[in-house]
Amino acid sequence: MDFDLSNEQRLIQETVRDFARSEVAPVAEELDRTKSFPYEIVARMSELGFMGIPFPEEYGGGGADTLSYAIAVEELARIDSSVAITVAANTSLGTSPIYYWGTEEQKQEWLPDLCAGKRLGAFGLTEPEAGSDAGNTKTRAELVDGEWVINGAKQFITNSGTDISGCVTITAVTGQTDRGPEISNLIVPNGTPGYEVGEPYRKMGWNASDTRPLAFDDARVPEANLLGPRGEGFHQFLQILDGGRISVAAMGVGLAQGALDEAIKYAKERQAFGKPISKFQAIQAKIADLSSQIEAARLLTWRAAVEKDRGENFSLTAAQAKLITGRLAVRASEEAVQIHGGYGYIEEYPVCRFYRDAKILTIGEGTDEVQQMVIARALGC
Repeated sequence: MDFDLSNEQRLIQETVRDFARSEVAPVAEELDRTKSFPYEIVARMSELGFMGIPFPEEYGGGGADTLSYAIAVEELARIDSSVAITVAANTSLGTSPIYYWGTEEQKQEWLPDLCAGKRLGAFGLTEPEAGSDAGNTKTRAELVDGEWVINGAKQFITNSGTDISGCVTITAVTGQTDRGPEISNLIVPNGTPGYEVGEPYRKMGWNASDTRPLAFDDARVPEANLLGPRGEGFHQFLQILDGGRISVAAMGVGLAQGALDEAIKYAKERQAFGKPISKFQAIQAKIADLSSQIEAARLLTWRAAVEKDRGENFSLTAAQAKLITGRLAVRASEEAVQIHGGYGYIEEYPVCRFYRDAKILTIGEGTDEVQQMVIARALGC
């Protein structure tokens, strides 16, 4: 594996880094405090082409690879995770299913606006009784007179209720087979009668991202809104989760790096016993350990992205990357708060927000326990 980024990848990294520092950083604390969705930031990212980085130019995407996309997500999370998850959820969860399994008509209808950020896509998988056991889907869709009639509920759905939300792709039971429920994916546009988007959750972190429950009460969509072959929904969402784990791993690396950046900055400024605390061995040990672990996690995340771009089986690597980066983000943010001392507990300092934002990275896109199951099975256990 070549560890040097191409000129194009380096340009994306520098562009996103500059944007995050100059346009996201100044407003991140206010957006978090007021729990405001970053509409202006999303508009600017759309202008710069951040919302559709890994999709073909013919559909309005950036024509770049998965590694470029992971790098962009990392640089955003280095400053603010709410902005990063807005991009990641739209790309990996909202747009990818339509790109992978959509008909040409579905692609032409949805991809240009999703890639351009004019509309946001969402992915409805999790339910009250179907989280880690995602195959236990209770939402039903019955084909009646050329329409799918949908009944059920989803929860913890990102990008589903903003003013620019366009559609959600949901899993639903569409029939029964000898092997159990037949699960399919359906595209449900926002504004569909019977499709209700609930109020935003009150969350520990990611306060500036949009996360809501969804309800379907005889919601009707055309038969043509079936995404891919009928009955392939289970396999489809497993593939989507594999790809999504790369972006969530990139978020973990970015958050950990951002926490380390802030810790180093503070340690150089904070004086104790007549010298900066960065000169004390205990602080240096924390910084050295985190720096080493972040670099290792970054390389594993990049490897998963490269394997995906090569068309290789990347499920194991993505699960490994997601597992260690989520835990690392929690540890890095905790250590950054510790280095800040009392100031780390004050909301004006970014590490306080980082600490709250980190925990979800061990839960979302498959809990740590699910990742361990995936890894163990891949190793033949």
